[in-house]
Amino acid sequence: MELRQLECFVAVAEEASFTRAAARMHVVQSAVSATIASLERELGATLLERTSRKVRLTEAGRALLEPARAALVAARTARDAVGTATGTIGGTLRLGTMSSLAGLDLPRLLGTFHRRHRDVEVRLATSADGSLGLVQALGSGHLDAAFVSLVGPPPRGLRLEPVASTRLVLAVPRDHRLAQRSSVSIGDLDGEAFVDFPVGYGNRAVADEAFTAAGLGRQVVIEITDVEDGASYVRSGLGIALLPESSGQTAADLAHIPITDADLVWEVFLAVPETHATAAARALRALVSHAAARRAAGSEQ
Repeated sequence: MELRQLECFVAVAEEASFTRAAARMHVVQSAVSATIASLERELGATLLERTSRKVRLTEAGRALLEPARAALVAARTARDAVGTATGTIGGTLRLGTMSSLAGLDLPRLLGTFHRRHRDVEVRLATSADGSLGLVQALGSGHLDAAFVSLVGPPPRGLRLEPVASTRLVLAVPRDHRLAQRSSVSIGDLDGEAFVDFPVGYGNRAVADEAFTAAGLGRQVVIEITDVEDGASYVRSGLGIALLPESSGQTAADLAHIPITDADLVWEVFLAVPETHATAAARALRALVSHAAARRAAGSEQ
């Protein structure tokens, strides 16, 4: 039995789909099917029931799932131990990220990480459920680390390293009734139609909490997953939006207005498990922490 076979089996079991498992492992679906078939032949048992709609574990598959997960964790732990002893870090870093990361230049950060740890393969993943989905993937072991935006106390079992923060400002078309204002209060937005991210995304949580604190409801008519899409919908007059302050620097056809009486700071963190974090995840956390310390030192000068 090979670790690759177990990794493939766990992926199919957790995704309940050969197609999604192949995407998760960055291989073609036929390779996943062949690997599972090879494992079943070796064990002399059918592990998965395949139907036209979904994939389910057999009794033998259910018996294998937890030992397979434990074997993969043990293999990563062993690899990390050797890397620590030899001063090298290798393996794969499964890194979750949001579709929009205001204030963070992710390619530049990962470029620095790659130059320092060339033996680490970085695999990026997103979640349709935003930061909440990424936190769940960390808890289930699908990810080693993730960039998230959370409001309130950090989830149990995760360490959050501050990465960046930006203020959300009101974006409206130039012909909107508030466009000529130098600032607005949150009460001025009562009854407006909004363009915003889905529930589960950090910036949506920031906005929802601000409206709840003000005792106001809010109508979100269009949900997006990209900041630039939000600006486009606002530009077309389909709603107003709370967008990162930096996103309005080149949008001359939109008015970006600060909101004076609401806490609308969108914070981004790197989330890493408090225990059993991989060596690659710990190295990324150290890089992020060092960068944050340099930014703080620069702002104090």
